[in-house]
Amino acid sequence: MKTILICPAESSDIPRLSVEAPLAVAPVLGHCLLEYWMSHLACTGAKQVVVLANDRPDEVRKVVGNGSRWGLAVEVMAEARELAPEQAAEKYGALALVIDHLPGLAEHPLFENYERWFRALEAWMPRARTPERVGVREVSPGIWAGLHGHISREARLCAPCWLGDHVYVGPGAVIGPGAILENGAFIEPKAEIKSSVIGPSTFVGQYVQITNSLAWGSTLLNWQTGLENKVSDAFLLCSLHPQRPAPKAVALLDRVAEWLARWQEDRPLEPQPIFHATADNGSRTIAMSQKG
Repeated sequence: MKTILICPAESSDIPRLSVEAPLAVAPVLGHCLLEYWMSHLACTGAKQVVVLANDRPDEVRKVVGNGSRWGLAVEVMAEARELAPEQAAEKYGALALVIDHLPGLAEHPLFENYERWFRALEAWMPRARTPERVGVREVSPGIWAGLHGHISREARLCAPCWLGDHVYVGPGAVIGPGAILENGAFIEPKAEIKSSVIGPSTFVGQYVQITNSLAWGSTLLNWQTGLENKVSDAFLLCSLHPQRPAPKAVALLDRVAEWLARWQEDRPLEPQPIFHATADNGSRTIAMSQKG
């Protein structure tokens, strides 16, 4: 049985999600949308899958390869534009669908706006532990964690929340409810993450509070309003894998190494100023502002 999957094109409604990668392979709870569809099709008995991609098809190929990890035969075809399902079905001779939602969650479209995207990820949490994912476990009702994480016993995890692979959460941090930490996220002590997504390898500084937002590298975006801000202070919010090395990056890596060392030593923490992420509808800006 052959199935045609149509990767969604870039969308002006959610531009931040396709900056790093095509929408079909953007991170979703440790995997990507296309990987979840491959797992779903394999479980339903599909044998052959043709993936149509008009946005960076080479990156799509890197993710799915030839499909062998799912027991599928997968071919990625480059298209000049996103085809309608009827056009794709006629061209390739099989049922076609646009993967603009997660499997079984058609009522939660991903790419209409940032809020619909966040609600879809929330709804997917209980389903994200697909058969081929080794090591993902539900450590407590509504709290899922991946492999090789360092979660302090003094951190507070509030369901629902998702902690990906290689995540660090420091003492006194509050994660959830509604928090998603993608793979490699680093949350310093006393930080608070609620109703938000922290992107892959994103550093959140000590005492920073993030609510109703997407924090990805140094970008902070409010998923309710779509307002976006670039945070200039790397000790508050930044990527742990910056494209261009900066002098401050060395000091930040030293700080990360220090927290990892303290993980073993349980040394007391020095008090620091408190910062929080806010969305100011009056000024139409999102900012990192110092709290009293």
